[in-house]
Amino acid sequence: MTIIKLHDTAALKKRVFVPSNPARVTMYVCGPTVYSRAHIGNARPAVIFDVLSRLLRHVYGMDAVTYARNVTDVDDKIIDEASAEGVHPSVIARRFEELYLADMGALGVRPPDIAPKATAHVPGVIAMISKLLEGGFAYEAHGHVLFHVPSDLHYGALGRRDRDAMIAGARVEVASYKKDPADFVLWKPSPPEAIGWDSPWGRGRAGWHIGCSAMIAENLGETIDIHGGGLDLVFPHHENESAQSRSAHAGSPLARYWLHNGFLTMTDTAAGVGKMSKSLGNVVSVGELLERGHGGETLRLALLSAHYRQPLEWNEALLSQTKTILDRLYRRLKMFSFIDDEELGIDDCNQAVVDALADDLNTPLALSKLVAIDDPKSLIASGMLLGLFSRRERWFRFFLDGPSGESDHVARLIDARTDAKSRKDFAEADRIRAELTDLGIALEDGPTGTTWRRL
Repeated sequence: MTIIKLHDTAALKKRVFVPSNPARVTMYVCGPTVYSRAHIGNARPAVIFDVLSRLLRHVYGMDAVTYARNVTDVDDKIIDEASAEGVHPSVIARRFEELYLADMGALGVRPPDIAPKATAHVPGVIAMISKLLEGGFAYEAHGHVLFHVPSDLHYGALGRRDRDAMIAGARVEVASYKKDPADFVLWKPSPPEAIGWDSPWGRGRAGWHIGCSAMIAENLGETIDIHGGGLDLVFPHHENESAQSRSAHAGSPLARYWLHNGFLTMTDTAAGVGKMSKSLGNVVSVGELLERGHGGETLRLALLSAHYRQPLEWNEALLSQTKTILDRLYRRLKMFSFIDDEELGIDDCNQAVVDALADDLNTPLALSKLVAIDDPKSLIASGMLLGLFSRRERWFRFFLDGPSGESDHVARLIDARTDAKSRKDFAEADRIRAELTDLGIALEDGPTGTTWRRL
């Protein structure tokens, strides 16, 4: 069996991955807060952990992996958007969840096995808070329930931050009713006009962190194999998740391995270089990129072009380079269109690609191995392991011969050139050929008509 090594954030090193139960490998990834359209930075963890789930299924079996990615469907930002539109928060959450799923689907991201929602797990949240209160890990104050950080002797072990850095990094108001400045909210009151649920501590709603702990416990168990998300979630979100889950479950760790992907930086904006963030105004949504004609596989491959733990600069040069790589692969795939995906098996994957992914998801190395594969079955199976060449997308590309979405425009120009030649207007035909050349398109006239490819 292939040995998988993953970089564990808690251990600060790569560790051989050994699941608690190889017949039920569990993974939870923090998903979207659905108050706006996902930007391309939001798509990075979705794509990265989709690849990891594919690798885990390849090694342990298709039915041996349970992958959960949550949806935060109640949040201050969702409530603010709903208030601005005069609708219930569920309307906003449902709208942007559907857009998120459509955008991720365009990038070849498979739906997770479980997609738990915060609003559906309020009873579990209340039960977990009750256990924390009974154990002396939490307390009530001014209508709130707060986790008492000093009660957890291991707090800070995940992010490895000192106390002052943790308090500053939490970016929350140090309220007068807190026993300790680092204490964080488990339950907070809701005003009568706002969304809320009844609880032993009054009408209110859960804090951000406790929702994930409750969803994990209910759907996957007290201790899971892998917990993933973006680097910005290490503290305070994952640190707080870890503390409250450990405290509620008699010291059992929340996760045996913690994985975090690096940031995307946007370099083609007036805002300059920096972490892609809506607050900084240097974002571009997945929907915008798709509407501009960038193919879903182009965006996916671009996201996989750098190692997941490293930062990735997002710009037009990256997309152009990615399209060139895909063009080469698509031209080769056209020669293999006789192969049915259903004929492919685990053994068809190229072992060098598998080994690269097994070494802490080294996607740049895996891609370099992919483009060198000569065997058609191995090329297609290995590409599908990376989430490329899905059946629908691959057949689509056979006929369009390119990822950039300009095929209709090119086809119209070729038809116009053919018409000009039939009218013996060779000057117009030459002009159209020159226009296509300027677009980076080469024409090849043959006995059955004109075909095209990128230069």
